[in-house]
Amino acid sequence: MPVYSSAVAAAPTRPVPRPILAAVPAVLALLALLMWPAAASADTPLRLPGQITDTAGVLDANAETEVQAALDRLYGDHQVQLWVAYVPSFSGQSGADWTEATARASGFGPKTALLAVATAGDYNLWVSNDVTDVSDAEIESIATDRVRPELVNGDWAGAAVAAAEGLGDAMAPASLTPLIVGGGVVVVGGGGLYLYTRRSKRKRAEAGAEAAASIDPTDTAALASLPLDVLDVRAQDILVDTDNAVRTSAEELELARGEFGEQAVAPFATAFAQAGAALAKAFEIRQRLDDAIPETPQQRRDMLVDLISTCGRAGRELDARVTEFDGMRDLLLDAPARLDALTQQVVTLTARVPACESVLTALRAEFPAETLAPVAQNTTLAREQLAFAEKSIADGRDAVALPAGKQGPAVGAIRAAEGALIQASTLLDGVDHAETDIRHAMATLPAAIADLEQGVAAAGQLAASGGADLATAKASAAEALTHARASQATDPLGSFTRIVEADATLDAVLARTLEAQEQAERARQKLQQDLTAAQSQVTSAADFIGTRRGAVGAEARTRLSEAQRHLQAAQQLASTDASQALQHAQAATQLGAKALWAAQSDVRQWEQRQQPRSSGNDMTGAILGGILIDSILRGGGGFSRGGGYHGGGGRGPGSFGGPSSSGRIGRSSGGRF
Repeated sequence: MPVYSSAVAAAPTRPVPRPILAAVPAVLALLALLMWPAAASADTPLRLPGQITDTAGVLDANAETEVQAALDRLYGDHQVQLWVAYVPSFSGQSGADWTEATARASGFGPKTALLAVATAGDYNLWVSNDVTDVSDAEIESIATDRVRPELVNGDWAGAAVAAAEGLGDAMAPASLTPLIVGGGVVVVGGGGLYLYTRRSKRKRAEAGAEAAASIDPTDTAALASLPLDVLDVRAQDILVDTDNAVRTSAEELELARGEFGEQAVAPFATAFAQAGAALAKAFEIRQRLDDAIPETPQQRRDMLVDLISTCGRAGRELDARVTEFDGMRDLLLDAPARLDALTQQVVTLTARVPACESVLTALRAEFPAETLAPVAQNTTLAREQLAFAEKSIADGRDAVALPAGKQGPAVGAIRAAEGALIQASTLLDGVDHAETDIRHAMATLPAAIADLEQGVAAAGQLAASGGADLATAKASAAEALTHARASQATDPLGSFTRIVEADATLDAVLARTLEAQEQAERARQKLQQDLTAAQSQVTSAADFIGTRRGAVGAEARTRLSEAQRHLQAAQQLASTDASQALQHAQAATQLGAKALWAAQSDVRQWEQRQQPRSSGNDMTGAILGGILIDSILRGGGGFSRGGGYHGGGGRGPGSFGGPSSSGRIGRSSGGRF
């Protein structure tokens, strides 16, 4: 890791006299002017010129060498880059606000931390959210128990060394003591060794993926040099992170469109569309990697590198507009009015909950639990999101009441409340969708059954030329018909889906035996029915994943993206090529069902990990919904003790931007010394 010099940062704080500048060659003068703002505005948040910045002049050469050595050890052991800034003061801002603004201005990448020390008597330790091995409580402990005593004693270099060592200790793995048992249990011991070795390999891949996160996603040469298992884990992580960033950006963009109009948000909409297209390509690559067609190791490596770099481009499309977007949506300008409007939304959505609960109660009396599984918990989650929104609004009002310059937490509170209300509305809409879809299935199931019966009859007529495939498809269709006839009153949606899937399989076989013109005509007749089924299935999966994205992994998202792609293709081809459109619609239905199943599995696993925690915690819904950025997909899921957006280490809400910036409200801890 390179050693950064603080020579520029340690320059005098008054302007260089013009006669001196005149004597300096033009190139050096221009360089000095470009680097000068870091020294001239030491008190205000700044773009750090190097890993060690000392505008307060408290480090001599030996002390700087000592600090740099500690920073290098931290990076070498754990690939976390700690930056250190010593300034005279935080210019009236809190330490948390100053470090947050400086981290943004400096364009910090993943796995970074910042220790900011105002020598007038304030400090703050900020850690990016993707440093998942360090908990919020550990950040607070490092700041309070390690850094602060050094500052109280006036050991400026010692404070930075203590921060680096504290972070390193927090990320160090626990030691493993081997247990050797006598020869009578050699077989058991061998099995245990195998399990340990396999588990260790997985852990090494996960650890390697965390280190790989510091590699520029567009640096394909560096990515290609990584082990294949590390590449695979990294690809899954960045796919989930990018999908979360795009989803959050979509919500923020829609809010901005409602406030400022289509013309004002056009540049951001363009960036979002480009990012979405790149993400869709990444999901297509993941789908090919997951299908039944094997790839050679080199093909798999090339595809994983392509996936990671594609996600990187998607994130950069959004990141390029972050500063401009934040400037347009300056939430502090009219924060009280925004908070009032959010309160009204809470009231409106809260009034919808009882009606949706009544709908669910009525549906439960008619249909079995598996039919309602995708929306069974929607009203419960909606109440949690509304409770979280109310708390965020209250936090926002408290922040607005603070003196000017200290109101920054209001931005995070407003964004958190907006995100919670969007998801609460989607959850309640999902109940309405479920009722509509089930009723539609009840109304159209007889026609779907009749259509499949015709297909079975056609298969019977072509049995002699259709071969074994046609016989198998015909038998499966007959089983689906038997099930549908027996269950159409109690499980119409499930029966409808099964009929559509059986019909799709049968049609695929018939397509190889029927004349193309006859098949196209049949496709036109049944296309609308299959499009409706596909739209219903994709909407159900999208709503479920979108409102629980904090717990949903790459597989479900990949299947959903592919389902959406096939559905869009079906809709585009409906008027020109009914046969092709029908195939796309059927693929969308199947992939949508797989996406929902995988997402439900992810959520069940996440809920099992949350069992020891109190179910009444109003952060649960926000983290599950992905409003608060957390590491729950990789074994985390902890809550901030303070529950806020700064001091105390709370998780921050997402915003418009890519994975490296959409969660740009980091965790921090500090105070006076």
